[in-house]
Amino acid sequence: MKKFYTPVDLRSRAAMTAYLDGHFRYPTMNSWNQATSYACNLKVDHLGLDASVVDKLLDMLETDEFQDAMQELRQDFGRSHNYCWQVGMNGRSGGYLVLYQGYAKPSEYKSFCCRCGQHNYKSLSESGNICGRCGKPTRIDYDRPPLQIGVYGRGTDDAGDFEEWSMAELRDRVHLVQELDQLADQMVALGLDYAKHYTVENEDYYVPRTRKILVATA
Repeated sequence: MKKFYTPVDLRSRAAMTAYLDGHFRYPTMNSWNQATSYACNLKVDHLGLDASVVDKLLDMLETDEFQDAMQELRQDFGRSHNYCWQVGMNGRSGGYLVLYQGYAKPSEYKSFCCRCGQHNYKSLSESGNICGRCGKPTRIDYDRPPLQIGVYGRGTDDAGDFEEWSMAELRDRVHLVQELDQLADQMVALGLDYAKHYTVENEDYYVPRTRKILVATA
């Protein structure tokens, strides 16, 4: 099975620059923008797993529960870096874990609906407690506005020129990229745990729809 984390001699400038220069990279957006960042290839058929496990994981990728668990790991990474560094999945099939520069700032929402979750840019004192979406009197003001979280499409260390970097700067960057590699290993380990303890089954479900019908008058 493929492992992503690699130990690096943090006392050696040559070792650190070789690690950063040699790390796999992938576009942050589309290939045409020519911006790339550190990345890990998490395509299931590139992880060195048995064919039966690969087939099972490919099925699991189509389930909400599996995707939610992986997303939680990625969100933990962003939270641990105050969202200045985040990770996301990129590629046609979403198989590449990519390191992004990001941000978090207070949103401009002032209230929300407890029933349907609709956000509103006005407070209750400005527009009352009736929700504009569901029509119920269930809007309340935020005590603290929720964060608006986003990422930039720009690349990270595209030039790959570390000659002017201090040893401390190199160590910080190596630590960051190693955290990316560790996250990739954690995602693989979690996927294998799911494959060991769960199976995928088809479930039929029906979505209620509203339609107009004729009803005889009394």
